[in-house]
Amino acid sequence: MAATMLRQHPCTPLPLPADAVRLDVPVQAPAVARRAGAGLDGLHVEDVDHHERLTAMREGRLGSVHSWELVTAVDGPGTRLTVFLNGCPLRCLYCHNPDTFAMRDGQPVTSDELLARVARYRAVFAATGGGLTLSGGEVLMQPAFAGRVLRGAKELGVHTAIDTSGYLGQNASDALLDDVDLVLLDVKSGDPATYRRVTGRDLEPTLAFGRRLAEGADGPEVWVRFVLVPGLTDDADNVEAVAAYAAELNSIRPGTVTRVEVLPFHQMGRDKWQALGREYELDDTEPPSPELTERVRDRFRAHGLPTY
Repeated sequence: MAATMLRQHPCTPLPLPADAVRLDVPVQAPAVARRAGAGLDGLHVEDVDHHERLTAMREGRLGSVHSWELVTAVDGPGTRLTVFLNGCPLRCLYCHNPDTFAMRDGQPVTSDELLARVARYRAVFAATGGGLTLSGGEVLMQPAFAGRVLRGAKELGVHTAIDTSGYLGQNASDALLDDVDLVLLDVKSGDPATYRRVTGRDLEPTLAFGRRLAEGADGPEVWVRFVLVPGLTDDADNVEAVAAYAAELNSIRPGTVTRVEVLPFHQMGRDKWQALGREYELDDTEPPSPELTERVRDRFRAHGLPTY
């Protein structure tokens, strides 16, 4: 039975909108993922030696998966199978699922298994205009696995999206991007110092990846995502820098950025940080007020960007 629920999202912390419907609710990868079926020449993954497992990962036949879910109204158009991969080079202060940081903490899943699950939902995707979204963690930590799954999804006639910070954009080959219809580009900050404070990394790789997407004549559609955190990312100059960057992508290729999502910070991930014994620096941070959220959205709209 479909139900409206709050969503556990690793990268972009956001309660589901009122019209969002979650159709399938595995909190962790289900048993088929943990056992990782007969995707490696008929062998179960637990029976494969370390060398063969590494070879399978390099070739994209095997990936490390945190969880998956079937959701409507987030992660792209229509009803989507969103797959969260383990591994991320960023350490965002507001990360909702810090248990996705390390690839070793994920469940081994073969590309064949995942594509079988995608095929199972083709009728749902066709009826709703939905498809497959690869998220994380950071999907481009596992480019061979992502590329293999995306290629298989396109062969099935399924719309594809990746949710990425763009920091590892150099890992995305042209062939991989050719199989992506939509990029959900998480721009954590427009100010380099703030970006480093939020993520522990440099801003420029994200900016370069977005420009690369815009420079492709047949490049994917882009939705820019920005998490609004009071006292961290809400500075007016920082917001303006992100908005100007999104508008710049449209000046490179008109229609590149078709949507901006301003995602209000919340505290739904705090308990996970504590359970993992990690310091959570935003313990006392309050969610942004509706008024602040709307003012920030208006900054994006002032650049002609459809913003939600």
